[in-house]
Amino acid sequence: MSLDLAECSDGELAALAIGGRQSAYTELMRRHREAIFRFARAHTADDDAALDITQQTFIAGFAALKRYDRSRPMKHWLTRIALNKCRDWGRRRKVRALFAFAAPLEGAPDPVDPSADVEREASDRQELAEVMHAMVKLPAKLKEVLVLRAVEGASQAEAAAILGITEKAVETRLHRARNKLQEVLRA
Repeated sequence: MSLDLAECSDGELAALAIGGRQSAYTELMRRHREAIFRFARAHTADDDAALDITQQTFIAGFAALKRYDRSRPMKHWLTRIALNKCRDWGRRRKVRALFAFAAPLEGAPDPVDPSADVEREASDRQELAEVMHAMVKLPAKLKEVLVLRAVEGASQAEAAAILGITEKAVETRLHRARNKLQEVLRA
């Protein structure tokens, strides 16, 4: 009788994966990759960066699987890893931005994309892009709460658990994040 991995809990899948069953970890990735990707994309406003972060998250998760506490939700654990990967990405981005100013103009990319067709862009897609880019500009502590609560739909308690802060801190940061986002969008 074959074990149906889709019927297993995340904790059971983690135990099977630790025991060497690759298909168990594949099932965990299948269950959680979309949420991790959405989380990373909300942090970066860049699909390619979000895909890289998602892959890095699952690689790091697999390497650290023995440290996973099966009493806690796998999604929270993976989101915490993704959060750290997003923070790393942000730090690397700042370093690259510093060096970009030193690059000669001959090697600079063309700021105008000739393949872009402005007329075909839907206004709601443009508005979403503006909001995503504005979110990227928020301070990390505010952005993290906003992404978890507004994009991922995490409860206040879930966001607090993932970030390692109190529920009141989540509430306060969310309020500040929304106000700051409105300021950025107005500017």
